Amino acid sequence: MSVPTPDMASPKPSELAAEYPSDGLFRILSLDGGGAKGFYTLGVLAEIEGMLQCPLYKRFDLIFGTSTGAIIAALLALGYKVANIHELYKNHVPRIMKAKSAKGKSVALAVLANEVFDKAAFTDVKTGIGIVATKWVIERPMIFKGDVAQAHGRKGTFVPGFGVSVADAVQASCSAYPFFNRKIVTTAAGDKVELIDGGYCANNPALYAIADGVVAMKKRPKDMRVVSVGVGVYPEPKPGWKMWFAKKYLVSVQLLQKTLEVNTQSMEQLRSILFKDIRTIRISDTFERPEMATDLMEHNLGKLNLLRQRGSESFAAREAELREALCGGMAVAQ
Repeated sequence: MSVPTPDMASPKPSELAAEYPSDGLFRILSLDGGGAKGFYTLGVLAEIEGMLQCPLYKRFDLIFGTSTGAIIAALLALGYKVANIHELYKNHVPRIMKAKSAKGKSVALAVLANEVFDKAAFTDVKTGIGIVATKWVIERPMIFKGDVAQAHGRKGTFVPGFGVSVADAVQASCSAYPFFNRKIVTTAAGDKVELIDGGYCANNPALYAIADGVVAMKKRPKDMRVVSVGVGVYPEPKPGWKMWFAKKYLVSVQLLQKTLEVNTQSMEQLRSILFKDIRTIRISDTFERPEMATDLMEHNLGKLNLLRQRGSESFAAREAELREALCGGMAVAQ
């Protein structure tokens, strides 16, 4: 299978050629975790990219992502257009989620990561990045970053991404244990670290991204603009079979999803308290109609396409606010 690259694709490069004059603002894009529900995120981002008419790495100074948001964040930071990422999701996500075992899911995820990211390193990103994972043993976050300016200490020994490849960091961020195996990475210092899904510590990574901007990079809150994109909230699906193991599996998925949603809302509440003076646009709507029932393991492409459409509609409800925060003046086409 041919894997899209940043230079392939639709829309054509000439259609994303807008340039913006510097205005002194520091813009952050934060992308939640949520498995297959990342299709909703892509619906939002496709519209933002279309509004800006430039690749998103050119307009956002920092892109943070957790789990499915980590995949998207890493690809955006490497220069991918949203249309390319959507194609990758259509080709890979159903196959990953259909796998029956944790090993099967992990192998399918590794195929995606290795095919798409190949040997990409955190030195290759075109803008600031943060990929959130969780340390299994000591139960603390491990955030892969590309720029020493984002370090909160130990700047003298900073290594982009701890020396871990983008592919391995993204796999770690997506390893929703126990549905995926834990991921072991080896740092530049030779340390082996066992990691699980970043959603266990920050499914909504906006707070960590803002902390980088304010504390590490010394940006003034009044000069910051944050766009925080979730995956939407949906009714829980019902099991198609009445067998006990189907019910047990569904309950386990629901428990994981509830855990991630509680984490998401907690992080959002903390952000609104600690950084209420930073202008933030949060996009993650609730959909209550029965036909929208889905979860993070969804693999029906028809249902996933509906999520993408809902993301587009969520953008439309906030378009004026997003335009003011992101455009900040006339764009100049090349």
